[in-house]
Parts: sequence; C-alpha cells; structure tokens
Amino acid sequence: MKSKSLPRVRIAYTLKILTKNPLVLIGVIIATIIVILSLFSHVLVNPNLANSVTFSNQLCWGNHLINWGPSSTYCRNNHFYFLGTDYFGRDLLSMIILALPLDLAIAGIIVTSAFFIGLSLGSIAAYSGSFVDNIILRITDLFLSIPALLLALVIAVVFGPSLINLTLIIMVLWWPIYTRLSRGQILAEKEKNYVEALKSMGAGDLRIIFRHIVPNSIFPLLVQATIDIGSVILIVSSLMFLGFSPAQNLPELGNLVSEGIQNIYSAPWLIIFPGATIFTVALAFNLMGDGLRDLLDPRLRR
Repeated sequence: MKSKSLPRVRIAYTLKILTKNPLVLIGVIIATIIVILSLFSHVLVNPNLANSVTFSNQLCWGNHLINWGPSSTYCRNNHFYFLGTDYFGRDLLSMIILALPLDLAIAGIIVTSAFFIGLSLGSIAAYSGSFVDNIILRITDLFLSIPALLLALVIAVVFGPSLINLTLIIMVLWWPIYTRLSRGQILAEKEKNYVEALKSMGAGDLRIIFRHIVPNSIFPLLVQATIDIGSVILIVSSLMFLGFSPAQNLPELGNLVSEGIQNIYSAPWLIIFPGATIFTVALAFNLMGDGLRDLLDPRLRR
C-alpha cells in the first residue's frame, strides 16, 4: 500500500508547488506549449515554406486588426497574415514556429553535452584529491576566461558561419559552469557517513562516485540545466543576429530579428514578435527551473 501511495504523494506535492507559485505554473505551461509546438512544427507548418520567396508580399502587414501607421504596407494578395510577412514574403508566424525546434535542438545539445562533461570532470576533481583537482580547476578557469561572443565571431570569420561551429563553440565554453557546480556539491556529499561505510565495504571509487554520490548531488545541476535552456537560446539568437547565420533565409529567431533591423520603421513586427518569442522562451524555462528547484529540494519550500 505504501509503494502504491508514494506516486500519489509525489504528484500531490508537485501540484502543491505549482499552485503555491503561480509564476512557476505559468512558466511550466508556456514551456510545455513551446515544446509541443517544436515537436509538431513540421506538421503545423510546411517546412518548404522556409525556402519560398514571394517578393510581392515582402515586408507587408496582413492583419487589419492592428494599424502600424502610414509607413507600413498591407499585403497585395489580401491574405490574412497574423504577424505579417518577412523580407522574403513568408508568413512570420509560420517562420517563428519553424524556428522553435532549431533553437531548442541547439540549446538541448549544448546543455546536455555541457551537463555530462561538467558532471564527469567535477566528480573526478572533487573525489580525486588536490593534484587532479587543481589541474581540472585551472583548465576550467581558462575556459571561463574566454569571451564566448568574441570567440564565436572570430571562428565565424576564419571557418565561416555554420550551425555546427556555433554549437561546438558554445558547448566548449559552457561545461565549466557544471564542473564548478558539481564539484561543490560532491565535495559536500563525499564527507557524509555513508561514503565511509561504502569504502569500508570495499566499494571502488568509480562505483562510489557515479553510483552513490552523483545521484545524491545531481539535483542542483538539473535545475541549472533547465534554466540554461533559455540562456543558451539567448546566446544563440544573439550570435545569429550578429551574422553567424549560415543562410539569410534560415528560420531562426535571432536571424528573423536581424532581417528586420534595417526596416525597423516600415516593418517593426519583424523585430517585436521574434524578440518577444525569445524573451518568452527564456522566461518560461527560467520559471520552470525555479519550480524544479523547489520540487527537488524540500529545504527550499515556500
């Protein structure tokens, strides 16, 4: 009976956390909608639309419910475009929906890779001792001192802008955060009595680290990873805006904003709506990370 009631207790506690903090609930709902839109983006929108060009509808506003003023033009074909069109005459709402899976996929790859690299190095540094710990910390400090935006722009000039280069650059510079965080958690965890008991029973170091210590100290890293999804999307969009995009017509949020920077007065929707999407995605995952922190750490109940 106790084992059957445990999932109910966890669900009840999760609902309590969500209802206790409405902002967290809003963040979870928005993040869930964003993920669902990303998963079904190619069903909702024809992906071939990204490569279409209709210059007759270039930078036109097709929503007669909002008036942007005399500087903006309405679409000649009188089609209803809820968020207007972009430089290539494509429906902006459709481009935002197609951009979501790309941004989330890049962020997911970067955060997941940084999570496991940082966790492994942080675990080894904390458990091995001063010599290995110092070497890993000095390497971590070296990578933390490298400005990500500047390095990305230099590599873009040397090797050319591409999504692979963009992903690798941010991935290489993101893992030190998790190394520092995991090291601090494991240093505190390894001093507990059960670690000494495992050593006395003859358990190996790798078994103690990855079978016992890491699972008990991983929760802050999961919270950080959730928050970092939004942060990485901001970095990716910033680099795309600065010209890291491999193609001008690539449906990506930062790239969409860069299209409209030259037409800020005649087509302000090209900056406002993709920019608002970036802000919403980042805020949603930050709020969800805040709720995950409360959920995984009972000491932080409110």
